[in-house]
Amino acid sequence: MGEPNSNGVQIAIKPFVLGPWETNCYVVTDGDARDCWIVDASFEPDDLINHIQRLGLSPRAILLTHAHLDHIAGLGQIRGAFPGIPVLLHRAEHEWLGDPVLNLSAMTGQPVSEGEPDGELMDGQELSLGSSRWVVRHTPGHSPGGVTFYCAGAGIAIVGDSLFNGSVGRTDFPGSSPQTLADSIRHVLYQLPPHTRVYPGHGPPTTIGREMKSNPFVRA
Repeated sequence: MGEPNSNGVQIAIKPFVLGPWETNCYVVTDGDARDCWIVDASFEPDDLINHIQRLGLSPRAILLTHAHLDHIAGLGQIRGAFPGIPVLLHRAEHEWLGDPVLNLSAMTGQPVSEGEPDGELMDGQELSLGSSRWVVRHTPGHSPGGVTFYCAGAGIAIVGDSLFNGSVGRTDFPGSSPQTLADSIRHVLYQLPPHTRVYPGHGPPTTIGREMKSNPFVRA
């Protein structure tokens, strides 16, 4: 779907629901430009890869909202399809990519080790894709390095597992904190304009305004 930003440019966000946990992974493009981002990389990303190749897109980065196994298990396959593509992740979880205990894959009996990231995502960091401008917001709680990608011009936030449609991310994992997650939602996400369209790591999109009014886990 396309979302117009303040300059009239269309942000296209194509979701792919991948793997046993039905993880949302996104291909993000700006207007008619061929450059794109891949946000999160779950199991068996063949459809995502085929979509990029079929449209002749040029992936510029894999942006990770966090490094739990269901958001990183497809990294090796995507890196193989697009050699040299950088993987960016918050420093708090840099070790998680290669550590099955930290990324929670060890408990599944199918350990996932995806090497190291190529760069760091930091709170307040500005990113650009075509003519669109984005900012990285640190939204820990579900995991210590959880981040949100926010485009004010288009009114879009890609939030990973911090906030869902009618729910929030789990906080019973090692490194999780229910109070920290609630603080991230109230003091970061709920400070965004109510019309902001939220693209979560699982489930359908929502808006900030809807969650502020009706989310049963974290009210404004």
